[in-house]
Amino acid sequence: MSNREPTYLDAKEFIDSGAPAIRAFAAHAVDGETDPIRRMVRLYYAVRDGISYDLYVDYTDPETYRASSVLAAGLGFCVGKAAVFAASARSLGVPARLGFADVRNHLTSPRLYEAIRTDLFTWHGYAEIKLNGVWVKATPAFDKQLCAKVGVDPLEFDGRRDSLFQPFDRTGRRHMEYVNDRGVFDDVPVRQMMRDFWVQYPALMAAPKPRARFADEAVAEVLGEKD
Repeated sequence: MSNREPTYLDAKEFIDSGAPAIRAFAAHAVDGETDPIRRMVRLYYAVRDGISYDLYVDYTDPETYRASSVLAAGLGFCVGKAAVFAASARSLGVPARLGFADVRNHLTSPRLYEAIRTDLFTWHGYAEIKLNGVWVKATPAFDKQLCAKVGVDPLEFDGRRDSLFQPFDRTGRRHMEYVNDRGVFDDVPVRQMMRDFWVQYPALMAAPKPRARFADEAVAEVLGEKD
């Protein structure tokens, strides 16, 4: 086994930056822009709003975590979308990796809460890219259409400052908080994630597929804080 430090530029099993579709998507997103920061800002918004956020994906299927498969599906949850962003950045020669944390979501829909029985989400994923020698965090998870439906401002990214999650929604209710940092990874740790999901969310993992679209549920149900 090599002890070489990762460059965070190589194609991996799930951050498959060499896939033709990923390369084409990234090139189209930057659209000829040459400034390194503006290129990554364009890419961020292409992933955030061009791929729908959906929690009701098949967490037992490895393709749910693979960047090229998420891109082909046009939807994914936070980890899948972060993988698309990281893979696309690598395809453009920008070092990129994934960060993971456990987060507490104070705005969980009643239906989702019934499935997981907690507001603690493990293995929340975001991306980190290296610009001008500095690692910057980016979270292209919630698309602007979904944010409008649930009353949360979409998360912006300027390529210079970390972009994680808004602590409050538009009404001042607490929205998201990070409670445990799991560190950074060169690829999606799919097998470890699946093992943990089966332990922590067995009903969600065993639920019939396909499930309802999360965006449709967000319209139909009022999101509120748990007691």
